[in-house]
Amino acid sequence: MSEQIPAALRDLPWELPRNFLGLEGDAATWQNAGVVVLPIPYESTVSYQGGTKLGPDAIIQASRFIELYDQELDDEPGPRVGVHTLPALHLTSAGPEAAVKELRECMATLLEAAGDKLVIGLGGEHSITSAPVLAHADRLPEGRRLTILQFDAHGDLRLEYEGSAYSHAAVMAQCIDRANLVQVGIRAITSEERALIREREGSITTIFADEMWEDNTWIDRAYDALGDDVFITFDVDYFDPALMPATGTPEPGGPDWYPTMKLLRRVFETKNVVGVDVVELAPIGGNAAPDFVVAKLVYKMIAYHSLKQRTS
Repeated sequence: MSEQIPAALRDLPWELPRNFLGLEGDAATWQNAGVVVLPIPYESTVSYQGGTKLGPDAIIQASRFIELYDQELDDEPGPRVGVHTLPALHLTSAGPEAAVKELRECMATLLEAAGDKLVIGLGGEHSITSAPVLAHADRLPEGRRLTILQFDAHGDLRLEYEGSAYSHAAVMAQCIDRANLVQVGIRAITSEERALIREREGSITTIFADEMWEDNTWIDRAYDALGDDVFITFDVDYFDPALMPATGTPEPGGPDWYPTMKLLRRVFETKNVVGVDVVELAPIGGNAAPDFVVAKLVYKMIAYHSLKQRTS
């Protein structure tokens, strides 16, 4: 923001820039950033409660109040790695299929320009995920297969929902011919989805939420099913509604924060995480706590991503 203010006025007490984490100066420029945040306020196929189009802005707004120091890592990873926040992508209103195809073209262009930068998409509804997944799959060398690590309450493996194969409830079915799938936290699926999971055993690994409460051995199961190249898609309804009420289709019995962070840190430290998206926040007016939870989740992933730079 300071670059947009006349030099004589730059020392006045302006608000933090409306960038992720409120970063400014070199830490927020495209040239210096190791991470790019892309808001995608797309909402078209939601099936219960709406509001996901407001999610990206709420996440960015909440992120401006996160402490940049991370006690777990004894570091300020945001300013060190640099985070550039792009303007929001407003996709076509010509229908879900056209919007997803437009987003895939946008992602191909963005990934080419981004090079080694980690691109984190902020949704919006979950239907956006097939676009970055397929764009990343296209970029892998021949012989390497992408794995999707899906944190979610729902399987999202329907072949179509409410007449659309491009629904949020069908997004993983759009991807499984091009990528393996590891699902964590699932507790709401159809019998047809369960049959598909059994049919594709070996390329789809599903860890149901009720399996995660006894102990943390599920972390090893999820990790061991991953390939070398991983795309992380995080639907915030993965968390229990007690922690995350602000989502369109909440489901009771969801996992907790710290075991989830253990898996995320391990994946970022040892795998090639090619991209990330975080979707399905539907802000609740007057309750900013869920927005902050999601912003902190994004920052933790940036922090774990930064560990490789820190130790190299």
